[in-house]
Amino acid sequence: MPQRSEVHYFGAGPAPLPTPVLEEASKVLLNYNDSGIGLTEISHRSPEANAILAHTQSGLQRLLDIPESDGPDGYQILFLQGGGSGEFSAVVYHMVAIWLGGVAKKKQQGLDQEAARLRLDYFVTGSWSLKASQEAARLVGSEHVNIVTDARKYHDGKFGVIPSQDSWTQTKSKDDIALTYYCDNETVDGVEFPCAPEGQNLIADMSSNFLSRPVDIRKHAVIFGGAQKNVGTTGITIAIVSNRILPPHAEMADPALLRKMGLPIGPVVLNWPTIAKNNSLYNTLPIFDVWIAGQVMQRLLDQSPADKSPRMATQEAESNRKADLLYSVLDAHSTVYNVVPDKSVRSRMNLCFRVNGGNAEAEKAFLKGAESRNLMGLKGHRSVGGIRISNYNAVPVEAAEKLASYLEDFAKTQ
Repeated sequence: MPQRSEVHYFGAGPAPLPTPVLEEASKVLLNYNDSGIGLTEISHRSPEANAILAHTQSGLQRLLDIPESDGPDGYQILFLQGGGSGEFSAVVYHMVAIWLGGVAKKKQQGLDQEAARLRLDYFVTGSWSLKASQEAARLVGSEHVNIVTDARKYHDGKFGVIPSQDSWTQTKSKDDIALTYYCDNETVDGVEFPCAPEGQNLIADMSSNFLSRPVDIRKHAVIFGGAQKNVGTTGITIAIVSNRILPPHAEMADPALLRKMGLPIGPVVLNWPTIAKNNSLYNTLPIFDVWIAGQVMQRLLDQSPADKSPRMATQEAESNRKADLLYSVLDAHSTVYNVVPDKSVRSRMNLCFRVNGGNAEAEKAFLKGAESRNLMGLKGHRSVGGIRISNYNAVPVEAAEKLASYLEDFAKTQ
């Protein structure tokens, strides 16, 4: 039976966690702070739980330089449940209510006609942003959803590019836009935005590249991500929400008005103002998962000097180093390995490729050979097949080097 140190896991999520964090977790599960009670057993409203929450919020604030203020320039750090898929809905519920609240404040009559102007702009660059746009259409009607770009139209019906800006069809009037949505890194399709696009009320799903590089927080209204890839365990979703789209700086439409307009009213557990008002403790928060995230964030802080700006520069350099190493081998053997996305938008986190043009037997042989070397979790997503290397933060450089060596060796057999 192999030891943990001998196995390198490249699964897309749940993903690896730093071994020291897991070792400490095994202790606090039984006895937290010498209390005789395990961490999963303490009340989420206890002083200990509040201290864990504050520590994790502070760590994230320092890592990403998140503005702290009660004014409109500040941001709230929220911990929710429901994963990225839950936030697909939450962003629609919230931003539509904010948009309609602003319209109602300006104009008391003729709201039916005004509501017809509502638009939600979506960049569809992969499987997850496609799902998000479909959820928006389900909630508010497809007539209100504007697809800024659908990458499949520019890549033979498949994802793998981010079309040039001159082809985008963003809603012309900013007053009509409730949100502009993009997925920063497409886990299934291996596509990553080189930089954030422009857009009114910009919303980013960063589930699979969260805390892998610096982020311009101030450019966004909301950034969210499931924790189970780069940050922690499955169970919490992190949302960074601008105060300017929260009360009292923004006015949300009354539920009665939303019902009258035929627009959706979201469940309270996805309601950002409610979660913010209660410091993420409106309902029972899985404090153990928050603790794990806080420990991961502390490790990132410890590896990056306080006087170094941005604080994410060290992790970004390591992420780039691992990705460059692996892509260089794939490109050196392009007759064997075909990287799926265009070179200009290749993900640093999820490297998607086919073996021998997608030959099923060759790909089975590749996976079997990798597993014989304890290189695990390389099978591509079930919807697209192929091979996928998930190169998350907790994957050490040593693991990338061993995988690169295997890629070299396997290519020589083909």
